[in-house]
Amino acid sequence: MKTSSASAPSASSKITPMIRGPIRCRTRRWSAALAILGALSGCAGPQHAVREPGSSPKAATVASPTARPTPAPAARAPVDPEKLLNGEDDSAGRRVLQRERARWVAADWHELPGWGQDRALEWWPALLRSCEKPMPGWTALCTQARSFRPGADRDATAWLMRMLQPYRVESPDGQREGLVTGYYEPELEARRQAQGDFRVPLLAPPQDLAQRKPYDTRQQIESNAALARLSLAWVQDPLDALVMQIQGSGRLRVTERDGTSRWVRLSFAGHNEQPYRSMGQWLIAQGELRPTEASWPGIKDWGRRNPQRLREAMWANPRYVFFREEPLPDLAVGPRGGQGVPLTPGRSIAVDKTSIPYGTPVWLDTTEPLSTTPLRRLVMAQDTGAAIVGAVRADYFWGWGEQAEAQAGRMKQPLRLWVLWPREAGVTAGAGGAAGAAGTAVDR
Repeated sequence: MKTSSASAPSASSKITPMIRGPIRCRTRRWSAALAILGALSGCAGPQHAVREPGSSPKAATVASPTARPTPAPAARAPVDPEKLLNGEDDSAGRRVLQRERARWVAADWHELPGWGQDRALEWWPALLRSCEKPMPGWTALCTQARSFRPGADRDATAWLMRMLQPYRVESPDGQREGLVTGYYEPELEARRQAQGDFRVPLLAPPQDLAQRKPYDTRQQIESNAALARLSLAWVQDPLDALVMQIQGSGRLRVTERDGTSRWVRLSFAGHNEQPYRSMGQWLIAQGELRPTEASWPGIKDWGRRNPQRLREAMWANPRYVFFREEPLPDLAVGPRGGQGVPLTPGRSIAVDKTSIPYGTPVWLDTTEPLSTTPLRRLVMAQDTGAAIVGAVRADYFWGWGEQAEAQAGRMKQPLRLWVLWPREAGVTAGAGGAAGAAGTAVDR
């Protein structure tokens, strides 16, 4: 049986579904290893610590970009997109918008590296996805976006330049450079009932989860045979199950009791309110691995060589994540991010929502993983996570499948960001709104 996989394109390729062979339980995941390993190096806060929403998915308030103009902005002439696309300077007075963990400094379009060279039509569906749940300040613009039909990349780019104002994102102390990492949606083979090598359950929430805070630890949960009745599916590798919990969602090709197979998605449904502890750092502290060996392949290799200690190592992390099952009728649709809309490979990022509100278009300037090739493109802020902290900080959604897994695992590069904010919204436009049904990545 074959399945499709989607991953974000390189800077020089388009996003297209790819056909590949039968999926396997895959755990070659450096990014997941970094989440398990924890933050070994710092850049504006923890970078690979546990990613979590703070509570079970429900409506959440996003801080509005309260503005304190510094100084009062000078009047700006009407934007001429054609002039700016040709690189002419349209600079005028600057304004600074203060946010909780960032400041936005008004910029001119020609300051955005590579602006006008992106395939903006590829990005347009991600904008329309965010417009399904427009944030305050975006309702009027989203109405126009839904009725606008750009025929070419240049049309979409010119429309953005007429409607939006770019702001350079900086830390409160003026730091313009930050960090981008990558994430993806795991795909695993699974069984509806325990059989053969499929002995690791993925559990739905217990009925008393909300009443007991904190709930039982990972060790207590995995030692409680009675909880097996809550299993949604069974996978082969306990570390695969851990990756699912770190990412917060995943695709399963489930073999049912009658032998038929179908695709489903498991999404975050809550956790036990226990602290996250890094398995990789535990292995380092135990003298089992050196820091340079605590990659995901290194952790997997250690587990194969030390099966008698694998459970002990996993139990060092008391956090446990529960799931709910959702249908997956369209394999081309990504998981829902924190904004509550499906993520788009290569066009969605997770951000610190106290720095950049959900539903904000962002110009991203970084490089391809393990490369000096520029990666400059339009993306949408549609997800968040506890490890994604700071002004210039993003997690780039690569999609699903083997290529996405590999690219996400390699991504850890310097980053610069510009947000694009509606001109008509004014400097005090809010950005609050309800979060979606599930954040994609919980413990990353």
